[in-house]
Amino acid sequence: MVQPPLVAYFSMEIGLESGMPTYSGGLGVLAGDTIRSAADLDVPMVAVSLLHRRGYFFQRLDVQGHQTEEPVAWPVNDFAELIDERVTVDIEDRTVHVRAWRYRVTGESGHVVPVYLLDTDVSENQPWDRTLTDVLYGGDDHYRLCQEVVLGIGGLRLLRSLGYRDLLRFHMNEGHAALLVLALVEEKLALQGQSESLSTDVIDAVREQCVFTTHTPVPAGHDQFPEELARNVLGEQRWARLKDCGIEQRLNLTQLALRGSRYVNGVAMKHGEVSHSMFPGYPIHSITNGVHAVTWTAPSFQKLFDTHLPDWRRDQLSLRYAVGISTSEIWAAHVEAKRTLVEHVNRESNAGFDREVLTIGFARRFAAYKRAGLIFQDLERLKKIARSAGPIQIVFAGKAHPHDRDGKDLIAHIHEMRDALQGTIAVSYLTNYDMEVAKMLCAGADLWLNTPLPPLEASGTSGMKAAMNGVPSLSVLDGWWIEGHLEGVTGWSIGDRVEACLEPQPGMDSCHAGELYRKLEEQVLPCFYKDQERFIGIMRHAIALNGAFFNTQRMVAQYLHDAYRLGPA
Repeated sequence: MVQPPLVAYFSMEIGLESGMPTYSGGLGVLAGDTIRSAADLDVPMVAVSLLHRRGYFFQRLDVQGHQTEEPVAWPVNDFAELIDERVTVDIEDRTVHVRAWRYRVTGESGHVVPVYLLDTDVSENQPWDRTLTDVLYGGDDHYRLCQEVVLGIGGLRLLRSLGYRDLLRFHMNEGHAALLVLALVEEKLALQGQSESLSTDVIDAVREQCVFTTHTPVPAGHDQFPEELARNVLGEQRWARLKDCGIEQRLNLTQLALRGSRYVNGVAMKHGEVSHSMFPGYPIHSITNGVHAVTWTAPSFQKLFDTHLPDWRRDQLSLRYAVGISTSEIWAAHVEAKRTLVEHVNRESNAGFDREVLTIGFARRFAAYKRAGLIFQDLERLKKIARSAGPIQIVFAGKAHPHDRDGKDLIAHIHEMRDALQGTIAVSYLTNYDMEVAKMLCAGADLWLNTPLPPLEASGTSGMKAAMNGVPSLSVLDGWWIEGHLEGVTGWSIGDRVEACLEPQPGMDSCHAGELYRKLEEQVLPCFYKDQERFIGIMRHAIALNGAFFNTQRMVAQYLHDAYRLGPA
């Protein structure tokens, strides 16, 4: 007998497939990996998100690297099935009808986690309301808040209409889903026959059911709305209930989620500390992120693991036994993955990449604090390193948010540097970074570069994906790399210490650029070109030490034990 779902997982974005533009980056991909591992582990879970009929966006770059965005046209029917159930939500005193599409995530054992994608594009709705579930992170504050009503309040109503009455835990993946707390409060008041007064018992009962994961120390990642907008969208009665929950003047969804959750966690040990400093008074735990090993491992490495580690698909801790795989077999698997990447780069960008040259990968959402251009701070020094220590080639990918001017300027800067280095160092920028491109990049690069401005990297997962394929990282000591870094064993650090600061400090750019060049010149390039056996040994340790731990199978098991506590304490 199949156990009915006991955990409901709410996320504004979920990366389910490359062909479904229902995610923008790390947050959504993590959500998809979480659900995939929940299915593998037979976790009784159901997930809720929005359909995003027009997607995040289709990225176009001109020859100078100037980004423009277009809606994504995707055939919803090819991926998900429309279900019969309908619910409604109240927005600005209007009734908005919500339907849903079901996508099934099937685990290694055959266990299914259903994902419900909410959709307001129905004929009963007014034209503007029909667009509410169209664009991920699109529009203004008004559009965003209305979307979050659909997700938090509409999502709970849909689950109840589908018969999910015995849910014990509600997991909010970032604050976008925090209006779920308000929906649960209203539900409990209705069950008690109350309409106005909100007692401490009700709030405590809701808190006991909720888990909240905060993902970013960057202020822009925490949704806040002016009181007037919140009152107009939600109505006076709901605003009064929010005030009873401790919300005053501005609707801060992170604060609502914090106040309404029994368990709150950051996504790496360092991020837990930074979050505690941001939200003093709340006990904030740490569950370090992971990635879904099977999803992010290249075919050549899947074949290698299937041969030597036959249990790895259902027990990713067994990747630690990769230390017993010969260096020649690891290198052969890597060469195959690198060939796929180099051929794709040359086909897409005519960059003239060479399979024998050290290939550095850098791919993620383009935001200023991720400092994609750090490696180009001193072009003459970089050229000198490439001439003296060994040739390099660099491949970039990533989208900037449509309203992020700094992120867009950074993409243009990369293109400018590409042109300045022509004939010396090959540089390529791949457009429309998605799950498929990410898998190719993380597996095919020789070195994964990560240069966030500490302590702004909450976790980072691209380096974890690279490690699954034996690709070592060269990274600033922030986020997950503080835990995954063993110098010269799993990769290399940029700088030799973890910054104790809780906010960025002046002078870090120059310091980190100097350290980046030093490590490339003195450690990475000599190892790659002159001591290949040692380099492959580092690749092997990346799999055995980092791949075996930084996976969502371990992460979901921690959520089950520490956050959900579904079994005996």
